[in-house]
Amino acid sequence: MQSVKRLIRKAVYPNPRGVSVGDGSRICRPRRIRGGEYLTMGDRAWIEAHSSIEAVCKWRAQRFQPRISIGSDVYIGRYFFMTAVGMVRIDDGCVLAEHVYITDCGHGLDPREGPIMERPLFSKGEVVIGARTFLGYRSCVLAGVELGENCVVGANSVVTRSFPSHSMVVGVPARLIKTYSPDRGVWEPVDG
Repeated sequence: MQSVKRLIRKAVYPNPRGVSVGDGSRICRPRRIRGGEYLTMGDRAWIEAHSSIEAVCKWRAQRFQPRISIGSDVYIGRYFFMTAVGMVRIDDGCVLAEHVYITDCGHGLDPREGPIMERPLFSKGEVVIGARTFLGYRSCVLAGVELGENCVVGANSVVTRSFPSHSMVVGVPARLIKTYSPDRGVWEPVDG
C-alpha cells in the first residue's frame, strides 16, 4: 500500500527534469524552474506551489556559473522566488515562510547604462542561509548575506548584511533585536 501512495504522490508532484533531487523531495506545481541543472536538493526537502527558481547562466552578453543548493529537511512555502548568478545555499532544516525572496544578484543602477532590464547583472557575493534558520513571511535576503545557524528573520524584513548564529533580526533593513543563549535556553534582548 505504501508504494502505491508513493507512486501516486510522484505522479501528482513530478519533479522537473534536470534538477538533482534527493529521496522524498518535491517541488510542487505550478512552478517555474529555469536552469534546473544548477539546482540540487537534499532528502525530504519540500518546495510548495507557485515558486520560481532561476539559476541565471546567461544574461545578454554575460555568462555565469550559478549554483543553488537546498539541503535536507528544508520546507519552503508558496510563492518563493530565488535568482542566482553565483551561489545560493540553504542549509539543512531551514523553514522559509510564504513569499520569501532570495537573490545573489541585481542590475546596475547607473541611469547612463540605459533601461534597467538592459543593464548588466552583478553580484555582491554568495547567499548562505545557515542550518535550522527560519525566514518569516515576505522576508527578503539580498546578495552577500550569510545567516548563521538557528537564526530567525521576522516577517517583511529585508536582510542586507550578515548575522551570526542564534540571531533574531527584524525590520527594513534588518537589525539585530535578540540573541539566543544556548546555556540559558532563552532569547535575550540586545542592548541599544
